[in-house]
Amino acid sequence: MRILITNDDGIHAEGLEVLERIARTLSDDIWIVAPETDQSGLAHSLTLSEPLRLRKVRDKTYALRGTPTDCVIMAIRSLMEKGPDLVLSGVNSGQNVADDVTYSGTVAGAMEGTLLGVRSIAISQAYNWADGRIVPWDVVETLAPELLRKLIGVDLPAGTLLNVNFPNCAADQVKGVVVTDQGQLTHALSIEERQDGRGFPYFWLKFGRRNFSTETNSDIKAISNGYISVTPLKLDLTNHAVQEKLAVALET
Repeated sequence: MRILITNDDGIHAEGLEVLERIARTLSDDIWIVAPETDQSGLAHSLTLSEPLRLRKVRDKTYALRGTPTDCVIMAIRSLMEKGPDLVLSGVNSGQNVADDVTYSGTVAGAMEGTLLGVRSIAISQAYNWADGRIVPWDVVETLAPELLRKLIGVDLPAGTLLNVNFPNCAADQVKGVVVTDQGQLTHALSIEERQDGRGFPYFWLKFGRRNFSTETNSDIKAISNGYISVTPLKLDLTNHAVQEKLAVALET
């Protein structure tokens, strides 16, 4: 099995090293094409107004000055004579659940692999912001290999990718694996205004605390309760339930 690895945290990210070690438990044929710099939050974006600069790090490992989407396209359409059997995107430093999926470059890497007809899985490791960005990488590294062996054996319909999130707890405290829905969070992004050394204003996007429903079978609920969340996502964004309602409205 040939595996392509990418991420959105960049070529130097610890999570990328963790994912390579995980991937090597599955295959010896590993390719890595990751962004030269951190591309978090860029979602499924393409670099169209600047050239893509490619740097070879070592055999089958490249850094690209571009987005995760660019990386997957570069790998499959240019670098690899034979395409991959599996795309793994991650391991992201922090969870990618609920509405955050729409912002995630990690999920976007798996989206692009899916668009190109390759089975694709996004992998993220949750952590507690209050702990000072201490990510429990041992959780995903310990538990992901066995889980991935099971997931790659599942026959998925076209246009479907898997979003896998590991909880912020010790590996031996993980309660199990739950197949979940994409949840919803209270939107808590805000704008923080600051001043530079000359007194001119500048702005940062700021995260805040967010609430989630405890009644649903959501990804955020699962990892909050110590479970690994596996969410099947599909590329078709059509709201089929509304189509008939719109058709009726347009007939009048």
